[in-house]
Amino acid sequence: MDNVQLIQSFYNAFASGDAEAMVRLYADDIEFEDFAFGPLKGNNAKNMWRMLLKTPGIKITTSNIKADDQTGSANWVAEYTFSLTSKKVINHVHAEFIFANGKIVKHTDTFSFWKWASQAFGLKGFLLGWTPLMKNKVREQALARLSKFNPKNP
Repeated sequence: MDNVQLIQSFYNAFASGDAEAMVRLYADDIEFEDFAFGPLKGNNAKNMWRMLLKTPGIKITTSNIKADDQTGSANWVAEYTFSLTSKKVINHVHAEFIFANGKIVKHTDTFSFWKWASQAFGLKGFLLGWTPLMKNKVREQALARLSKFNPKNP
């Protein structure tokens, strides 16, 4: 499988809610990072996807998938209801990948945290979503949820 197909397989599994198929495409020592969780490695990165795919009704679309022998990128959109506030979120994400031995070894997602916070938290997110205080609080809550998540008994 070439790396374009690897990325397509990753997002097809994401769109169909198959976290196990997603994490099989990651190297054991995967490095993941985004604004919500910060840097995660290995099983923590894999468990993040397992946990996030417990979100009911999440819809994923991808576009602009590109890759060569070592690196790749994609744009993806997640549409879901944010569980803490029950607000609808449409998050536009840009993903960067590094590959080795037919696996994803590094995955970095970037998005407008302010736009995300504005949707997820309404006026509070609109006013404070650009601040380190809000970013740190969201990360703290996300990591707390991840630390309590047990993939064998979700």
